[in-house]
Amino acid sequence: MILIVASLCVQILCAVHVIRSGRNQIWLLFIMLFSLLGCFAYLMLEVLPQHWNNRHVRTARAQVVGKVDPERAVRDAERNLDLAETAANYIALGDAQAVRHRYAEAEGAYRKALSMGPGSDWGTQVKLAGVLFERGTSTEALRLLDAAPDLAMGSERDRRALLKARILADLGRAAEARLLFEDVIERIAGEEARCHYVAFLLQQGDRHRARSILEDVERRAKRMDRTQRAAQADMYRWAGEQLAELRKV
Repeated sequence: MILIVASLCVQILCAVHVIRSGRNQIWLLFIMLFSLLGCFAYLMLEVLPQHWNNRHVRTARAQVVGKVDPERAVRDAERNLDLAETAANYIALGDAQAVRHRYAEAEGAYRKALSMGPGSDWGTQVKLAGVLFERGTSTEALRLLDAAPDLAMGSERDRRALLKARILADLGRAAEARLLFEDVIERIAGEEARCHYVAFLLQQGDRHRARSILEDVERRAKRMDRTQRAAQADMYRWAGEQLAELRKV
């Protein structure tokens, strides 16, 4: 009986905190449905991170909040824009919309930021190229990407190279795309570039090379723990399905 009363008190306190602090009221549902477990999640992911400057806590919180409240980043960006219409705030809104696959809204935000920023903001221009590609406007995307200055070796240069390879493939420039894909998959971290390359190879009918790359992806995935794979579960599922199909022949 005492435990039941204590649990109800904790739930009430957490619910009051949600309301008074103006947090997303979906937490009320979690707190009421999952009792102490819901309260624990709320405290760990909403309350304590305000006081703990810990990278791992921030990362875990971002992942869970992204699932529980996927619109939060968009709302925060829109709220910041209401306070100050700056290029930085428009870029943040573009980033949040792009994550939600709302590429038309992201394009508008990036274009507004570029119109406000002093001089040429190459980073935002590359982001704009990315959303234009996703919208099927690959010719303009390539023009923007080619206009950006070359970078020294690094992850940003590799990400740009991957985007360019995908754009070239979409434009039917298969030979150029293949050379760029082959180069970038040797340097870029993670398996995203390899999976994009495999999709291109399958379109080109090169099943042998596609299978070889997917078998490399499979070997590396087996060395990862469940948490690491879960971050890109859809991609690894797709890779497994494609490899299974290729092995049937």
